[in-house]
This record gives sequence, structure tokens and C-alpha cells, in this order.
Amino acid sequence: MNNKYDATVLVTGCGGGVGQSLVKCFQGTRYRVVGVDGEVMAAGLYAVPKAYIVPYADRADYVPRLLEICRIENPELLFPGLDAELSVLAHASEQFRQAGVLPVVSSPEVIDICDDKLLTAQFLKQHAFAAPETRPVTRDIAAIMPLPLVLKPRKGGARSRRVFTVSEKGELERLLSMIDMENYVAQECVDGDEYTCGALMLEGICHGVIIMRRILRDGDTYKAFVVRDAKIEDHVRAVAEALAPFGPCNFQLRVRDGIPFIFEINARCSGTTYARALAGFNEPLMTANCLLKKEKPSHSIQEISVLRYWKELVVGNEEIAALQERGTQEGGGRLL
Repeated sequence: MNNKYDATVLVTGCGGGVGQSLVKCFQGTRYRVVGVDGEVMAAGLYAVPKAYIVPYADRADYVPRLLEICRIENPELLFPGLDAELSVLAHASEQFRQAGVLPVVSSPEVIDICDDKLLTAQFLKQHAFAAPETRPVTRDIAAIMPLPLVLKPRKGGARSRRVFTVSEKGELERLLSMIDMENYVAQECVDGDEYTCGALMLEGICHGVIIMRRILRDGDTYKAFVVRDAKIEDHVRAVAEALAPFGPCNFQLRVRDGIPFIFEINARCSGTTYARALAGFNEPLMTANCLLKKEKPSHSIQEISVLRYWKELVVGNEEIAALQERGTQEGGGRLL
């Protein structure tokens, strides 16, 4: 490692919102970022010092390709940026450890709980935490649960895609004829402000929680408002310690009658990870400093508002062609 960097981290899925947040969290630090993605037009590939094209996570050559890149670039840590990669990386964790790379990924059991909305609700109730009533979808679901209901994929959901809020019986019957009921749950509709929360779990200890009230657009956080709320913070901390993920973990919830109802848990960084870093809670950097430099995670959260907008990244056509041809790219684009 040259004098400019102390260590290298590998970020997967760097074209998506989570991956881009990870990349931005390490910019201007002593960490060199190697980015990988399955799409040559993934913007994050051109915002890092070194980038590679990799197969999709459901391909048999995905893990071997990542291990090959690790042998070339020698990263100390691997941060996943896509939900589809979490289970694969969790099961392959020991292969990466033997190669000298520590994947910042939770156990397969934790990944399974978080990826399955029914298991998430059952986990919360088993540990006496408030959770929206959640059941498998059946034809007679309206006779079991009162409307309005939220219909959402049990597994594999992302960014509110294929999620429906149903208020009328006729609408429910129409949707039931369109969805795969075997992979859907019906969930109690909890009104109230929505929050996205981050917790940093390392060595079984929660090293901090950040709370952001949010406004969504097309399933993504469009505006975020950092708040200090001791009740929500204590609740998220307690859930995180009961779940025991490894590294950053994201909790989405609504508050009804003063009670937080968590409806989704993501055992990974979030698309709002960089927004949290701007507020003084840089989860990826704290994770890297703790695991590699043995520094105790520290933060100073500021109550700020984060308003998101598009930013342009200019990339030469020759850079895209080179990446497409060789599967690797040095240098990066230019932000405007």
C-alpha cells in the first residue's frame, strides 16, 4: 500500500444506491476503494480508483471471480452493496477469510430473518418487540385481517417495488389474482411518520444509532431529517442487540401512539448511509477503523436535513469501452 492509503476495501454492487453510498463514505479517507458491479454502465465503477465487472450473484462464477479480484487487489474488507449478494457472501464468508479478506456480512441465519418479511415479524414478536401484524397471503385474507392492508413480497423485495396498500375489497381481489401469493405477506397498515434508522453492531455491541425521518419518492429516501428521539434510539438498539448482525444494519419503522413498529430490517448498509455520514455517523468508516485499526467507533450526530438531487458523472466513452473489453478499469470519471 502506498503512502496515500492505509488499506483497501472492496465494494460490491457499486452502481446501486447502497454501493454508491459506500463509495462516497470512503472518499477523502485513507482507504482505497475497489468497486465491482455486474453492469458496465454502473456509475460507481467510474467513481473509484479501480473497478471490475463481475458476474451476477446468482451465477456459479460470482464468488470465484470476487476471490480472483481479491488476490489481485488485496482488500482487507469487503462491503456488499446489493441484497441479492448477502446470502451468497454469508455462506462463502469462510472462503474470503481464508484469502485474507473479511466480509462485512452477517451470518446466514440473520440474513434469512431480514430477507423474509414473515420471519422478521416473527422474530420481533418472539422477542417482545412491537411489529405490524403479518401473515401469509391467502384467498380469505380479508376475513382474517381488517383493511387497509399492505401486500408485499415475503422475500426478495426492494425499494417498495411490488408493494401495494389496499383499502377496498374489490382492489384486494384484483391484486390477489395478479401476485404470487406463495411469496407474499399481508401486513397491518401502520400510520404515522416513517423513519430509517442505522445501527452499528460490532463484536456483539451496538456502537450507536442514528434516526432519520424520511420522505420517499419511488421507494427511495428523497428527503431525510436527522432527529434525536431517545425512545426510538433505545428501541432500535435493543432490537439490534437481540438480532446481533455484523456491521451496519438498517431498520425501517413507523411510530403509532408513541410506539415504534419496525416493518423491515436490512442487515447491510443503507441507501441513506452517506446521508448519515454527512450527519456525523459514518458507518462504513467506523467499521473499517474498528476492524482494521482497532479504533473504538465514535460519532457526533448533527440534527440536519438532507435534500437529495441528481449529480452528473462525466465518463469518457473510451473508459466505458475499455471496461467492457477487459472487465477492469483504472481511474474514474469527473463529477459535475
